Amino acid sequence: MATALWGRVLFRDDLAGTLQQDPSGRYVFTYDPAYLAQEPANAIAHTLPLREEPFISEVGLHPFFDNLVAEGWFQNAQARALGVNPSDRFALLLAFGRDLAGAVAVIDPAPSAQLRLDAIDPDAVAALASRASLSGIQRKLLVVRHGNGYRPAGPNELSTHIAKLPSGQLTDIVELEFLTTLASRALLPDDSIVELDISSVRGIDGPALVIPRFDRVSSGLKIHFEEFNQLLGRRSGDDKYNGAYEDMGRFIGTTPGCLPAEADRLYRRVLTCLLLGNTDAHFKNFAMFHTRDGLRLTPAYDLVAASIYPDYQTIALSVAGARDLKISALQPKHIVALGEGFSLPTASIMDAVAEIEKRLGVAKDTVAASKVGTMEMRDELISRMDKRWNGSFASIGRLLSKKQSKGGRRKTLRSSV
Repeated sequence: MATALWGRVLFRDDLAGTLQQDPSGRYVFTYDPAYLAQEPANAIAHTLPLREEPFISEVGLHPFFDNLVAEGWFQNAQARALGVNPSDRFALLLAFGRDLAGAVAVIDPAPSAQLRLDAIDPDAVAALASRASLSGIQRKLLVVRHGNGYRPAGPNELSTHIAKLPSGQLTDIVELEFLTTLASRALLPDDSIVELDISSVRGIDGPALVIPRFDRVSSGLKIHFEEFNQLLGRRSGDDKYNGAYEDMGRFIGTTPGCLPAEADRLYRRVLTCLLLGNTDAHFKNFAMFHTRDGLRLTPAYDLVAASIYPDYQTIALSVAGARDLKISALQPKHIVALGEGFSLPTASIMDAVAEIEKRLGVAKDTVAASKVGTMEMRDELISRMDKRWNGSFASIGRLLSKKQSKGGRRKTLRSSV
């Protein structure tokens, strides 16, 4: 367990500042003066811009840091190994903050020498070895390539890939994410979608879904990015479901340095998620790189047609003002209003839907031709794509044409008065 109530915050290899818990329980992040004097210096987070004054969070970790802490199975495994309560997120971050998402690390100045691993399952032992952390509920660990397969990253070793493991509750989720990603790539051929492979991981039973980390390059350089949960200043947990897809479009439209084209690209990604039944597409499943020119979308990731499972029938975020909308209740009006919420003109909405229609056959053929998963799963995914296209997407063009026609008539009547 951490023996100090503060940690050093690194941006790549530079000391960016310190994060500490004061006696009152508040959390304070302060940029290091030498870091601020660098030219140029990089803010570690959109919500933590460069400044001399400290950033104080009265309740819990700052959202940027809170979203770096593990969740679910990984969080519980870390807590057991440290002998702390799983809710002690600062202790978890200090102990497992060496290899985090993006370019930031949080280092405990007096780390515990040993972890309690004796009563933990083999998957957890492998996940904890590198003293790293990953958010998200699904069982996963950080790995590196080893021969024809992969092995868990070791102590003081930066990982290059993420391995997602099978889940007993969600049958065949590894295969389902692989197929959903294939279909997404077919529907969005001009976009960037994560690469993935189904492979073995040394010491782990069963196949794993292995994904190269887009925040790492072969030289070891860390590429910085933030999930929208961080960008929007929301904490980990249920906050990732508290909002609307349009919140991300508005963020892009109102944040200096973002490009309008990114809103159009993100809208198409959301449409693809809806078409494929990716009902668990929440704020942590969309992210943006920090670049010299501003924020830019990362590759699309965590693409799972979750609505195949009975417990995932509700769309993760609000759509066009409709909260807790069942995927079966999605209508053309929702999709049109969603585009308008992204500040897209009618022509862009129509073009996005037309491009998806053009690629629908290719996506279905790609899924059908895959050798991954059972034939029943592939057929079910294709059947649901067809049903959702016919029920939610096919009449969007007519709806938009009617809206344009009514708008034209109103203009004519006004001009004749």
